[in-house]
Amino acid sequence: MNAPLSPVAAASASGTDLLLWVAFPYICLAVFVVGHVWRYRQDQFGWTTHTSQLLEHRWLRFGSPLFHLGAFMVIAGHVVGLAVPDSWTEAVGVTEHAYHTTAVWAGSVAGVAMVAGLGMLCARRLLTRRIRLGTDRSDKLLFPLLSATVLLGITATAAHNVFGAGYDYRSTVSVWFRGLFVLQPRPEAVAGAPLLFQLHALSAFLLFAAWPFTRLVHVWSAPVGYLTRPYLVYRRRAAPTAAWTAGGRTRRPSGSRRAA
Repeated sequence: MNAPLSPVAAASASGTDLLLWVAFPYICLAVFVVGHVWRYRQDQFGWTTHTSQLLEHRWLRFGSPLFHLGAFMVIAGHVVGLAVPDSWTEAVGVTEHAYHTTAVWAGSVAGVAMVAGLGMLCARRLLTRRIRLGTDRSDKLLFPLLSATVLLGITATAAHNVFGAGYDYRSTVSVWFRGLFVLQPRPEAVAGAPLLFQLHALSAFLLFAAWPFTRLVHVWSAPVGYLTRPYLVYRRRAAPTAAWTAGGRTRRPSGSRRAA
């Protein structure tokens, strides 16, 4: 557990640092919690992804699995990197070098998969007129915000830990992040982090605040099964063969649609 914010550290933290790294995250987390309660009470039947497979499915077939599997790996990596102190991983025999190498390359693969899938889904929504017309206001907020968060994270990793000299975010950003949840904020721990990591953190908390009001709420309905559940598939029912009526005339029922 992190030590409480010392008077010296508190004095060194400017008003801007306290606003960005203490007040803003807590406001976003409060909106995240209260927003979910409100959404559940007001719109339980709206916790859905509003499938548009009927309108276009070619890009969805590849983009959706790439995005969801990549997102699952990225989230898992963030949970380990932010919530688990480096002393814990070293205690089980994982050296900092081994952790850093694995995290960078596994995270890069997951990030590329997530970006590729998200790019397909965004392009599908922009280029297919029927889907674009059916895009609601929450999606118009979600997709740019989600894209910015993902791209900032990948850019920060590439700039500092793939092509750069390396940056140990576990000793700064992670310390600040854990401190928020134990009510011992450490704004000085993140105030000196590289700008890309700071922007990634701020955009992530904005995403938390927007979460309850977008289609992201569907992850709580099926947090595991959704990753392997196929999307809804709509097919045209085969038209039955001509049948004789009582009057001796043929009747050809028209085809109907059904959801599979």
